[in-house]
Amino acid sequence: MKTHLISQVILKYLSGLMFLILLIFIPAGSLDFWKGWLLVGLVFLPMLLIGILLFLYKPDLLRKRLEMKEKEKEQKQIIFLSALLFLATFILAGLDYRFSWFQVPSRITWCASFIFLASYLLYAEVLRENNHLFRIIDVQDQQNVISTGLYGIVRHPMYLATLGLFLSIPLILGSLLAFLVMLLYLPIINQRMKGEEAFLEKNLEGYQEYKNQVTTKIIPFLW
Repeated sequence: MKTHLISQVILKYLSGLMFLILLIFIPAGSLDFWKGWLLVGLVFLPMLLIGILLFLYKPDLLRKRLEMKEKEKEQKQIIFLSALLFLATFILAGLDYRFSWFQVPSRITWCASFIFLASYLLYAEVLRENNHLFRIIDVQDQQNVISTGLYGIVRHPMYLATLGLFLSIPLILGSLLAFLVMLLYLPIINQRMKGEEAFLEKNLEGYQEYKNQVTTKIIPFLW
């Protein structure tokens, strides 16, 4: 069983790595795009570490995050729109580098890199706190509402982490144009949260009371 899991992880990791490299450098038209290599390192080195830790300490969570697929039609549409948004963002960032349209200063790239790493740490902490944090909206047997730790501050700490990760990506790549496009992620993630909360209210005992207790969705005092 673990051998199969290792094979899955390695295959997805290497295929994801190659896909991201192609997605960045083909539009850029050059391998000299150092901000692109910076992003590749920022994405895949922490991903490797988190994957190893999940394999060692939470293999069931890792397996379910790899294998489970979204069932709800609306959520499938949201995931599809998110994928299109990511493709557009990376392609625009590469073209922005190639033609020098709306490049941001390098200091913005480094600030965005710090935000990206901080968001990755937040992501890792959410994985530590929640054993039912799958890639799809679902409720498992014996699943309970978590209201401590980060979940005692905001209802969706994972989406807070992804917000920091995704919005920092185009700035790491140095593209203001791609950043403006990535802002479309805000209404997409908002719709995702609405669907998730409606599902959890219906299927997870105690979730409505949790919503009344923790009133912030994703960003304290703002959202």
